[in-house]
Amino acid sequence: MALATQDPELHTLMVRERERQRDGVELIPSENYTSPAVLEAMGSILTNKYSEGYPGRRYYGGNEVVDAVERLAQERAKVLFGVPHANVQPYSGSPANLAVYFATCQAGDVIMGQNLPDGGHLTHGWKVSATGTFYKSVPYHVRPDGYIDFDEVWRLAREHRPRLIWCGATAYVREFPFARFAEVTDEVGAYFAADIAHIAGLIAGGVHPSPTPHAHIITTTTHKTLRGPRGAMIMVTERGLAKDPELADKIDRAIFPGLQGGPHDHTTAAIAVALGEAMKPEFGAYAAQIVANARALGQALMERGFTLVTGGTDNHMLLVDLTPDGIGRGVFLQEALDAVGITVNKNTIPGEPSSAFYPSGIRLGTPAATTRGMREPEMVHLAGWMAQVREEIRGFQLPDDREARNRVLREFRAGIVGSQRLKAIREEVRALCRRFPVPGVG
Repeated sequence: MALATQDPELHTLMVRERERQRDGVELIPSENYTSPAVLEAMGSILTNKYSEGYPGRRYYGGNEVVDAVERLAQERAKVLFGVPHANVQPYSGSPANLAVYFATCQAGDVIMGQNLPDGGHLTHGWKVSATGTFYKSVPYHVRPDGYIDFDEVWRLAREHRPRLIWCGATAYVREFPFARFAEVTDEVGAYFAADIAHIAGLIAGGVHPSPTPHAHIITTTTHKTLRGPRGAMIMVTERGLAKDPELADKIDRAIFPGLQGGPHDHTTAAIAVALGEAMKPEFGAYAAQIVANARALGQALMERGFTLVTGGTDNHMLLVDLTPDGIGRGVFLQEALDAVGITVNKNTIPGEPSSAFYPSGIRLGTPAATTRGMREPEMVHLAGWMAQVREEIRGFQLPDDREARNRVLREFRAGIVGSQRLKAIREEVRALCRRFPVPGVG
């Protein structure tokens, strides 16, 4: 209760966020709920320590306990993903990916990653990212059906001879073809980095193939499907060490002192907790349920007339194309679903006809709802509510003219606030959520 007494203003905001999480369904695929044990580690006294360097090689004294904590996280990562080296210090996924460039490339080198509007990641060479500024980015795309265009991947790799090729994405709903990328990178002599941020928990749970036999480097965040704190890891595989025996040392030097200072020891401890949880048999059942829920939700949405990119999913994520629905822009459905307590995010679709700020789709996923204990019947309920919300807003279209667009958005937002139908759905969603408590929230 110290926060309520010392800073009641911030405490009030945190209570509001607690209520939002408790009374709504989180369907953003990159979000999840941690266990109370992870929360305990994140809020622990380890935040008081400064630990520049690595275990046994620190620049500050008093790190004997922190060394043991970090070694525990490293060893659990190595066992869970079957790798000989793990760095658990990256502050988040983007710095982890930047460290891969720092360790393997020189400024101006050619790199390849999945195009951002096609579902790729900002740090895989997109033009507004440092990775697209300091390196020569040659992006590959998905085909009209939503699958990676491997004919193009081969053509671009042979033509440009990249130093580094990424496999990984933020909005790709099918199984990642790690073995096929290994063939490409082997032929052109590139480093192969697998960014598994979205699917790390599915890999740990045995429901998605691992990149470990194929990639040289693996990066991942530790939240999302892995259900840990907001941190990241970089792992070097046996194939990576065979390609470059110094690769692990290069990765470590890229993180510290290359890009970061002291690690966040409380986050390291929370990563260790999450990895320990992922090593338990019940985590495999959880990962399998994430995929089962995603498929059930996708099927229920299609039965209600929604169009899914690729027609379904192999993982935790769905990408909905709204262009056939008479809505056209994801912002409308995202905000209307927010009003009823269902959280999704607007997202580009393959061949996006609009822009990243006003894209034509929405992205949704099942990790957080599955953590709460929701199963296939709840996915059918959610799809039904989403269809009802879509009907409530179907008449809205977004003009190209900025002034007209702002007027339409104002009218739309006033309309959803005043909609009695949306208010009724909101109460139904709240009643569902009260049956499935959020770990650590209630």
